[in-house]
Amino acid sequence: MIVIDASALTKYILHEESWEEVGSFIKDKRPLYSIDHLIKEVSNAIWKHHFLRRLVTLEDALKLYHGLNKLINTGVIMIEHEGKYLESAMKIALRHGITVYDSLYIAQAQKLGEILTSDESQAKIASKLGVKVYLIR
Repeated sequence: MIVIDASALTKYILHEESWEEVGSFIKDKRPLYSIDHLIKEVSNAIWKHHFLRRLVTLEDALKLYHGLNKLINTGVIMIEHEGKYLESAMKIALRHGITVYDSLYIAQAQKLGEILTSDESQAKIASKLGVKVYLIR
């Protein structure tokens, strides 16, 4: 089973470079898995796209947010509570010098086996910990 992190899903939702590659995973490898923190991180990226960067209108930002929710509500992305992985994530963060946020996805991927990410440092650490990594740049 593949864990999708916020960097990869944000790329897809905002149609950033290589978003189609992430889309292929969403289409062909469903369901993907993630932690509930994903919703907050991707929602915040949408907010930044609208409020700070002024790249999308309010209406478009809300459409992007509804698209995110649709992926979750229809079971394309299955969400688990992050608390389930917090202790493992804390150990990963402390040992490898990455944020607890990024470590949460790695901890979940250690259990499920694979991770889809656009974060190179996260990908390196996950690979070092025996997780199969799909890195979309």
